[in-house]
Formats: sequence, C-alpha cells, structure tokens
Amino acid sequence: MKARHRRFAWIGAGIALLGVAAALVLNAFQSNLVFFFTPTQVVAQEAPQGRPFRIGGMVETGSLVRVPNTVDVKFVVTDSVKRVPVVYSGLLPDLFKEGKGVVAQGTLRTDGTFHATEVLAKHDENYMPPEAAAAMEAAHQHKAISMPTLKETP
Repeated sequence: MKARHRRFAWIGAGIALLGVAAALVLNAFQSNLVFFFTPTQVVAQEAPQGRPFRIGGMVETGSLVRVPNTVDVKFVVTDSVKRVPVVYSGLLPDLFKEGKGVVAQGTLRTDGTFHATEVLAKHDENYMPPEAAAAMEAAHQHKAISMPTLKETP
C-alpha cells in the first residue's frame, strides 16, 4: 500500500469516527430534551404522547386533593382557558399552593391525565417562568379573540 493510500485510509477512518461521535452526542441531547407546553396546547394534542415534557400554568383553586396515608396528590393545572388533571406521587415543594404558578415534568397518559415525575413551584410572588408567562398571555389573547362580541341594538 502506498503512503498516499494509507493517508487517505487514516483520514477516512477519522471522519467516520467523528461522524459516530457526533451521532452519539446528538442522540444523547435529543433524549434529554424536554419541551414546555401549556394546558391549551396539551388539550389540542400538540404535546408528545409517551415522551416526557413539561406542563406549566396555575394550580386551579380547589383542585388539590391529597390521598390519605400516602404522598400521592392530584391537582389541576390551568392557563385560564383549558385544564389538565395532574397526578403526582412524592413530596411537593414548600411553595406549592393553589392559585400559584407551577411547572410539572412527566408524561401524558391516554386518558388525558398528566403523570408528573417532578413538580416545581415558583420561588416568589413575582416569578413565573418566561415560557409559562408568554404561553398564558397567548392563551388569554386567543380566548379574547375567539369570544363573540355582543352588539347593542338601538
């Protein structure tokens, strides 16, 4: 084998090795990527089925139910337009309350219930994740646009 052919073989092997490494890195990145959705988007079936994602909004007042003698809780997340029931098994953050902002990570089941593996509460009264604030504002604007207006008759 000539030196020139050997050099091309090494370059080809290096490029193949870099391609495999890039594919592994991209695969790991994609499997750890978690998207954020609002209840309106979840109800509209824009959220992935069977893959983890985050849902954010407000904990609906009066929806928090604790299962006796367990750490299981049920509550509803809303963006004031749509509602999604959430089931979580574990300890809730100290700042978790009804009527406050929440972001939950988990999967959506076929019955429309979101099974959370992690629940995050806001850290003070003025904070809401930027994605949640923007999504809730968009949902409010969509609701205002889609509501029929009543005209007065003389």
